[in-house]
Amino acid sequence: MDQGSGAGPHRARGRLGAPSCGARAPGAPWARFSAWLECVCVVTFDLELGQALELVYPSDFQLTDKEKSSICYLSFPDSHSGCLGDTQFSFRIRQCGGQRRPWHTDDRHCDSGAPVSLQREPAHYFGYVYFRQVKDSSVKRGYFQKSLVLVSRLPFVRLFQALLSLVAPEYFDKLAPCLEAVCDEVDQWPAPVPGQTLNLPVMGVVLQVHIPSRADKPESGPPKQCSHENLLPAPVVLTSVHELDLFRCFRPVLAHVQLLWELMLLGEPLLVLAPSPAVSSEMVLALTSCLQPLKFCCDYRPYFTVHDSEFKEFTTRTQAPPSVVLGVTNPFFIKTLQHWPHVLRIGEPKMPGDLPKQVKLKKPSRLKTLDTKPGLYTAYTTYLHRDKALLRRLLKGLQKKRPSDVQTAVLRRHLLELTQSFLSPLEHYMASLMPLQKSITPWKTPPQIHPFHQDDFLCSLEHSGPQLTCLLKGDRLGLYRWADSRRFFKSPHFDGWYRQRHKEMAQKLEALHLEAICEANIEIWMKDKSEVEVVDLVLKLRERLVRAQGHQLPVKEATLKRARLYIETVIGSLPKDLQVVLCPP
Repeated sequence: MDQGSGAGPHRARGRLGAPSCGARAPGAPWARFSAWLECVCVVTFDLELGQALELVYPSDFQLTDKEKSSICYLSFPDSHSGCLGDTQFSFRIRQCGGQRRPWHTDDRHCDSGAPVSLQREPAHYFGYVYFRQVKDSSVKRGYFQKSLVLVSRLPFVRLFQALLSLVAPEYFDKLAPCLEAVCDEVDQWPAPVPGQTLNLPVMGVVLQVHIPSRADKPESGPPKQCSHENLLPAPVVLTSVHELDLFRCFRPVLAHVQLLWELMLLGEPLLVLAPSPAVSSEMVLALTSCLQPLKFCCDYRPYFTVHDSEFKEFTTRTQAPPSVVLGVTNPFFIKTLQHWPHVLRIGEPKMPGDLPKQVKLKKPSRLKTLDTKPGLYTAYTTYLHRDKALLRRLLKGLQKKRPSDVQTAVLRRHLLELTQSFLSPLEHYMASLMPLQKSITPWKTPPQIHPFHQDDFLCSLEHSGPQLTCLLKGDRLGLYRWADSRRFFKSPHFDGWYRQRHKEMAQKLEALHLEAICEANIEIWMKDKSEVEVVDLVLKLRERLVRAQGHQLPVKEATLKRARLYIETVIGSLPKDLQVVLCPP
């Protein structure tokens, strides 16, 4: 797509696009809307201004100039893509200037029950784009060019693509009034509470979705459809809010799935050069999803252009390439990122049917600036042997015309087993760092979690290594050991996994301590305690109750009731003046 000639994107005037006047307050309108979306943007191409932000809705949502610029440039395919008609893709940008909308209690509750990989992004926005370019003789340049963009912190790509496919065509015909009506409908949606199946009405259609929960077990086959509950009209059932058709995305690289899985696991920088933003963004999102249930903690950009504010940061040669997966369509990046160790060049997607020609492994030295053929350019040597049985199974599925969702389930199960097998010894060692329950006594500070020592973990591999949980052959221990394994221990993935597990263990320890207190005889403990010690106990118990009621501690309801009774008992034993302080009327 033509870019503005040297000029940055500008804010075009629109009926709903009044300049931002500050972030919405927690009790203000649009509270339900903001549980799903931050805002909706419309980006158009102005002959004089280039890409221009035509409107933001709700109009009081605050975006910085840098965010507006990023949204404008990333909402249009670049001139190398040549996208005619309608196309959908997505991008991810860094939030600038800190958090501007205070999170509601419901947001935190939804996050606490969601899988870590599906929690809200605190520092990034996702942009889900529906772009239209069609010939239009009434326009001076001869083409109608416009994008409708949903901006959210939720990685619900399937849901928002489905929503855009309903809304965008109607909006391009009817413009602002249609968009207002849709936003009003979204503002009536229930909150995305994990574990619930929701019916989301929009434009005369009901989208039925299941919000994933931590309690959900990984599916061994295609997700089952939910009951229609006699709804009229019958709902459009989305089998997932976030999962892409993994088999379709990986069709040209199925022979190298395990190599790509290892690169993702180790947090290696990877450039994905694709023919269009749609192919680029789907491949990047597929790659970042292949580590589940491990959260992908490195940076990633499903679609990235030379105009992005982080362009210099990612392309500098003064330091090692950052741990980022970058999706691009401009061949210029091949020259700019020649120092990157891994480049995946994929061609135009083939029609469904036989397995397309698999990209070949090639040495990075064979990269050419403008005429780079499809291939995976890397000098990396895998630790795992290729699973030929998986490839045969998928090929057999193609021959039998097996549905793509079944093929995806086979592939996703394989990747899930790889990740679980890798995490198994880490989880086993981490569990050994938890203090024994018998060491937790009611009236003493609970013991600390033991520190994680990499050397001790590596020694433990001989007893709980992944060879016990996976039949695949290869140097699995090499993924952990010394020089090479240190790459994982230094990667954001290990840091994210360790922080999450340590947090969960600390919460469990706190919950066990609260249970120990509630099972003890508090009246005997109070006999020889000063008022200061008793008041201190009340304050600590109240703090634990607040945390437990906010779903931050895994505590049973019976324990919470007992803790409340203990607080009443303890306060009742204090002088009246202290009771008034602790329980004001």
